[in-house]
Amino acid sequence: MSKDLKKIGMVSLGCPKNTVDSEIVLGSLTDKGYSVTSDEGDADVIIVNTCGFIDSAKEESIDAILEMAEYKRKGNCQKLVVMGCLSQRYKDELLKEIPEIDYLVGAGDFKGVAEMIESKNGIKKSKVREPVFDFNENTHRVLTTPRYTAYVKIAEGCSNRCSFCIIPKIRGPFKSRNVDSIVREAEILSDKGVKELNLISQDTTMFGADTGLKNGLSELLKRLIKIDGVRWIRLLYCYPTFLNDDIIEIMKNEEKICKYLDLPLQHSHDDILKAMMRQEREGEIRDLIYKIRDAIPDIAIRTAFIVGFPGETDRHFEHLSSFVKEMKFEHLGVFTYSPEEGTKAAEIPNHVLEDVKNKRKDAIMEIQKRVSLEKNKKFIGTTQDVIVEETTGSDEFLISGRMQTQAPEIDGVVYIEKSEVRAGDILPVKITKAMEYDLIGEAVNKVSEYQRVKVKEL
Repeated sequence: MSKDLKKIGMVSLGCPKNTVDSEIVLGSLTDKGYSVTSDEGDADVIIVNTCGFIDSAKEESIDAILEMAEYKRKGNCQKLVVMGCLSQRYKDELLKEIPEIDYLVGAGDFKGVAEMIESKNGIKKSKVREPVFDFNENTHRVLTTPRYTAYVKIAEGCSNRCSFCIIPKIRGPFKSRNVDSIVREAEILSDKGVKELNLISQDTTMFGADTGLKNGLSELLKRLIKIDGVRWIRLLYCYPTFLNDDIIEIMKNEEKICKYLDLPLQHSHDDILKAMMRQEREGEIRDLIYKIRDAIPDIAIRTAFIVGFPGETDRHFEHLSSFVKEMKFEHLGVFTYSPEEGTKAAEIPNHVLEDVKNKRKDAIMEIQKRVSLEKNKKFIGTTQDVIVEETTGSDEFLISGRMQTQAPEIDGVVYIEKSEVRAGDILPVKITKAMEYDLIGEAVNKVSEYQRVKVKEL
């Protein structure tokens, strides 16, 4: 380790898959004797792990790079490293437009970061190559999530060819990890106190298909549920094509597997689905949702839609609006279409005006507010297991937690009143009030070890 560079600051943007990448980089650096600081002004080296998925994410990444570059002037920062998806896409542009960048590393090139930080004069400023996938259960991670929850990346890349998406070009084709490696990593996380595993990849239900493993995700889940310390296992980013009966059956019967499914659908109208180069059509999507709900009546389905895709007419949008009203998804996100350089969709004519896109997004979210409130009211009077999150606030503190049907960071929470609890505990909470996205409840049983907090009036 360089004597002059001791403290690392990390800014991690984008999805949880990026979070795992950042944690692996931090692990590789702490193994070499570096320390991690949350104060960028105190960091000798600042790393920005970028997202380059859509325009808003790119803008956020650029803003973060520029903000961190200021610490070379007013802080301790001696080296600014930029990595991730934006680096993979726009290497030359970034180095030209932001000269404060010392080193630029591509997506998933974890070893490259340490090599550059510890380099002497003469090393190239950039190291961007075909994405690699070179970590396993023995790779050290510094968890940036709360101690009781973690993301587990089970695959890298994507082999779908959605016309709007640049991810396959950035991350390469879908590559599953070895089942034994994932299980061992989960065991290590459990030994550290992790109770909730959130399985992530670009297409989680496709796990094992590239290696010839039949029912790969189901087989993985059967192994993971046997880990004693793990209480909840959540499935994120589940492309509908590979969501088969085996997966539904194990979700139905195994209490450790959260009754939660992240199922990005993107649209409901066949014209738009075809233009998006999605594999499913409306009828197949409906059949799948009904099958899931019939098998698991208490399941929470999260989905995401894109509005303003090229060629989306008022008729197509009204179809989507009606679909959202009818399907009543527990959780829903909406993105306005962003034309991405290098994708087929960017070449489609009849692009929708930005103000129309935004109005359509707002209209869908208004529908979802009513749906979500209706769904939440059904919890009033019931008792639900809740994992307690860290307390928040300054003068007064507020405890919040999440049910199995609420994923970290993206869904609503349960505020817990009149309770003495400890972050990370999973305990029964009686739901007393419902809001559009959040719930309020009171712990039924106190736990043996706790922290006292004063609950702010809502």
